[in-house]
Amino acid sequence: MMNQTEPQPAVTFTLNGETRTFATRPDEKLLDLLRRNGYRGTKFGCGQGTCGACTVIMDGRAVYACLLYSMQAEGRDIRTIEGAGTLDKPSEFQQELIDGGAVQCGYCIPGMVMSATALMEAESTYPDDLVKEYMDGNLCRCTGYEKIWDALRRVLDRREAAAKKG
Repeated sequence: MMNQTEPQPAVTFTLNGETRTFATRPDEKLLDLLRRNGYRGTKFGCGQGTCGACTVIMDGRAVYACLLYSMQAEGRDIRTIEGAGTLDKPSEFQQELIDGGAVQCGYCIPGMVMSATALMEAESTYPDDLVKEYMDGNLCRCTGYEKIWDALRRVLDRREAAAKKG
């Protein structure tokens, strides 16, 4: 009798603007699925949802990919740091991080960028308490918060000024 392998479960979702289908296991975390498929900008930090290194945007909200099972992404819109900007054309916040010398080891930066992106897409004004709420779950082990905060604040201030000009 022929040995037939069990069919591999699959999950289909929009990833950085493109509909993709991935083989997965029921117990596989979204972070592991992404990294296994070449999306290595999403980092493993703690595996417990406390450091923010694995932050992705799902349906407009910043979420921890280490806490989500891959099957929870079914039919969702997922964006990773690979969808935020490129080497040749970084996002506004990525460019400000570079210009402000805010990147030290860089491990936390993808999560920071994704949380900041979720903030900028969801809100139109950026009081400090709201910004802190969005950025709260992102830890920088190099203690580089001041330069990161300053870079983000410059971007947000420009956006608010542009919105006032209308």
